[in-house]
Amino acid sequence: MRPLVRTAALSGYVELCRSLGVDPQELLKRVGLDTAALTVQDRWISGTAAVQVLELSAAESGHEDFGVLLAEFRRFSTLGPISLVVREEPDVRSALEMLIRHQYMYNEVLHTRLSEGDGLATLKVDLRLGEAMESRQATELAVAAYHRILSDFLHARWQPLSVWFRHSAPADTSAHQDAFGPIVEFDREIDGIVFYADDLDAPNAMADPLMREYARQYFDAIAVPKDTTAADRVRELIEVLLPTGRCSIEQVARSLGVDRRTVHRHLAASGETFSSLLNVTRRHLAEQFVANPRRPLTEISDLLGFSSLSGFSRWFREQFGCSPRAWRGSRAS
Repeated sequence: MRPLVRTAALSGYVELCRSLGVDPQELLKRVGLDTAALTVQDRWISGTAAVQVLELSAAESGHEDFGVLLAEFRRFSTLGPISLVVREEPDVRSALEMLIRHQYMYNEVLHTRLSEGDGLATLKVDLRLGEAMESRQATELAVAAYHRILSDFLHARWQPLSVWFRHSAPADTSAHQDAFGPIVEFDREIDGIVFYADDLDAPNAMADPLMREYARQYFDAIAVPKDTTAADRVRELIEVLLPTGRCSIEQVARSLGVDRRTVHRHLAASGETFSSLLNVTRRHLAEQFVANPRRPLTEISDLLGFSSLSGFSRWFREQFGCSPRAWRGSRAS
């Protein structure tokens, strides 16, 4: 399967496009995404689609600095649940190491390494997409996002020694100067940030020592294993897509950046089918939703992706041996 990213990677995308006079919906549609998908920050989407839409947006808007501009919309919380733990690490080194160690939880495209030598620290950013494609905007977005994170860890006026990009400079570097200062350089050996290694030992300005243990316990409870299976990915997408009424293997395949045959093949390798995962996920959600007497059955039918209440009722009776209303009544008695 191709790498995925959380929709939070495109935080601020719609707003930025509109401010630059381009239609975000049309551009997203061209790569198989839509604006509705971006409203749920924890949804996973194709990493290649996210990279492609940034390049399209830069070309359409005439802004070679689109990725840097998009980074201005980033907040620390954009990282998702892991941000709650990283925020409470005692120093910059431990916070960065945790962020890098668990980067697969928020971005499977991003591969970051931290190295030290001769009193310097280098944060190297790589994007691994599994195929050759232009990724200038995504690279600049990632580097700019890390720059903002380091500034949060240290202080707002912190500056690295240099910010490097392997690609050539844009015609107008003013946005890069605003974001990084005069130390940004192009046509270098790596994409990344170079700063004094001593900065890694600085106290994390955001940390509250009393919160660290609570944050760690929370993270241990929600952390996902690195070896997430294809079935796990499909199951997560099914749960997200059901309420939209567009939960199909074709839509799941588009979200994963592959074709339907590839989804079938990966599921078959683990003894699953799309239909079996769809049914299991519906059963699990139905038990939760129907047990809540405050949820109307028509609403539950919509949330589970049925086109009518009668269709939902027939399916429920086949699965549980009684109507949803009777099942709800038996739980209440």
